[in-house]
Amino acid sequence: MTRFLRSWTKNKVIKFPKADRPQDRPQQERRSGVDRRGTNGPKLRSLLLGGRREEIRRRTDRQKWAYVDRYQQSLFGVIVIILFLSVVDAILTLLLIHHGAMEINPIMAFYLGLGPYPFLFVKYALTSAGLVVLVLFRGRFITSRWLKADVLLYVILAAFLGVVSWELYLIHKVLA
Repeated sequence: MTRFLRSWTKNKVIKFPKADRPQDRPQQERRSGVDRRGTNGPKLRSLLLGGRREEIRRRTDRQKWAYVDRYQQSLFGVIVIILFLSVVDAILTLLLIHHGAMEINPIMAFYLGLGPYPFLFVKYALTSAGLVVLVLFRGRFITSRWLKADVLLYVILAAFLGVVSWELYLIHKVLA
């Protein structure tokens, strides 16, 4: 059985046997059978060389814990400002402690008892670890359905601004 197709170039009728048409040929499977999306965690290659996934596109991936490889520049700015404010908070806390204040947080008070350097290191490390977790789960809801992880970054930024402002006010009162 043959089929007749018209050529778009010369308006001639070309006869193709049914088995020789490209769409009728059996296609060989080119996939390896391994689902590359089986693990949605960040790959070492994409962390070192940069990936291409900027958002989670597939609905099925949005229902699982999926990660992106690229982030917005504004997110980088927020993270740098939070880390900077964390270091400023630690330095101002040490200055206030020197003038007679006391650390209320029992965990940080323990490290403050070990000295200023362990205090600074632990403060920076805990803040950095928390930011890494929030960046990895960016776009996910932390609680039921009203607080996303990326919104929480801005809440943390506002909290650090408030703490540093309060410490600057206290230093102004102590030194005045």
